Amino acid sequence: MLTVIIECKDQEPELAQTLAALVSGAVEGLVCDVVVLDHGSRDGTSRVADAAGCRFYSQWDIKDILRSARGEWLLLVEPGARPQSGWIDEIAEYMALNKVPARFTESRGYRRPFLKRIGRALPPLELGFLMSKGQAIAAARTGMQLSEFAKGQKIRKLSSELIPSWVARAAR
Repeated sequence: MLTVIIECKDQEPELAQTLAALVSGAVEGLVCDVVVLDHGSRDGTSRVADAAGCRFYSQWDIKDILRSARGEWLLLVEPGARPQSGWIDEIAEYMALNKVPARFTESRGYRRPFLKRIGRALPPLELGFLMSKGQAIAAARTGMQLSEFAKGQKIRKLSSELIPSWVARAAR
């Protein structure tokens, strides 16, 4: 089973898009838990999280969050990111057969223009980050942000695509 963790601030519409995309994973029994870590949002972020049945925290210690995760694997995503078709079966199979972290493939339909891709480092969670709960707990430090889990990791790439969060932000 999979716990999805999303860190946000004033990103109500983006959070709603991501949560809507995760519904199929919950229906199929893959996603058992969604946790929203909020950095003082003043919009309706908490209402969106509550309506979707997420656990919502405005103050937390990442170690406590990880220990309380119901899934044995964690998917860290930015608000606004949306996995594309086929992600449920691929992640279920990946979790059963692998131990190393992975991330999605960038959506071919939503790529930054060529000149904006040159020399640009990819934000750590732009393509999501899938890792085991045990690895996350071992790496966790108090005050750590989710993006720090992905830094310096040897990561495999899933064939399933993810529409990155910048697409949702650009549509605002």
